[in-house]
Amino acid sequence: MELENDTRISEFLLLGFSEEPELQPFLFGLFLSMYLVTILGNLLIIVAVSSDSQLHTPMYFFLANLSFVDICFTSTTIPKMLVNIQTQRKVITYESCIMQMYFFILFIVLDNFLLTVMAYDRFVAICHPLHYMVTMNPWFCGLLVLVSWIMTVLYSLLQTLMVSQLSFCTEVEIPHFFCELCQMIQLACSDTFLNNMVMYFAAILLGGGPIAGILYSYFKIVSSIHRISSAEGKYKAFSTCVSHLLVVSLFYCSSLGVYLSSAAPQSSHASAVASVMYTVVTPMLNPFIYSLRNRDIKRALNVFFKGKPLKDFFKEVTLISGLMLNSQKL
Repeated sequence: MELENDTRISEFLLLGFSEEPELQPFLFGLFLSMYLVTILGNLLIIVAVSSDSQLHTPMYFFLANLSFVDICFTSTTIPKMLVNIQTQRKVITYESCIMQMYFFILFIVLDNFLLTVMAYDRFVAICHPLHYMVTMNPWFCGLLVLVSWIMTVLYSLLQTLMVSQLSFCTEVEIPHFFCELCQMIQLACSDTFLNNMVMYFAAILLGGGPIAGILYSYFKIVSSIHRISSAEGKYKAFSTCVSHLLVVSLFYCSSLGVYLSSAAPQSSHASAVASVMYTVVTPMLNPFIYSLRNRDIKRALNVFFKGKPLKDFFKEVTLISGLMLNSQKL
């Protein structure tokens, strides 16, 4: 590859999952379908919350923000991978790689913060129900989201600027389907001590801090539920947390799986496969987790679409996926 001033290359190669030609149509159809379902599902959540005044509450406000971030998060990586499969090219320019890394870090950390904010919302709702509407007022909810955005933008900018100062030699193959921070640092031929220190410190601060906040919130929630005398009251209180608990478990368990797979020897392919869980599968499942047992979301969608069955929309998604898959085969 062409070198620029002996310190910066012009292109990287995203190796993806497999180089076998017979698997490419299957991978294209699989990820296209998952991407379209993710976009549609999260858009429906946003539509339901924004169109129904009864859902203009803190819990659904944070849920709509989470859906928006999940759309952006998935759109950071999957479209480029689909283009690479379609064109049978694995090249990504240096500038595009840096930009993809910036937005990926931004949205995954923002996902982390929003899940923590949603845990705090459930903590206030269950442990301090009489003060809930006063504490979680619109101004304070907006402030929580704004602070989350500011912190993630600054952190993502810091990491991106530090990576942009690294020198890359002749090794330009990234054993992943997107420009991931750890992979970029490993490819550098200059000193990466500071990059690694910042990355590990951020993992402790921005990862451990939210996890500790979520655990503390649910410890207090469980204690409050335990003090409720009636079984019906306990069930009603706990049922408001089930969806959030499932999403949190899915997000952090998949992230842990990526960390463990990356720590193992000869783990590049395993890490890429594990990354699919939190980059594609988790954002795709979030709308289903929050809506399948949520009567408010279903009611809002039925009102918005005036009783038209949602299966018609999923049929259109399936049709579009099939058409694009057929064109890829041709």
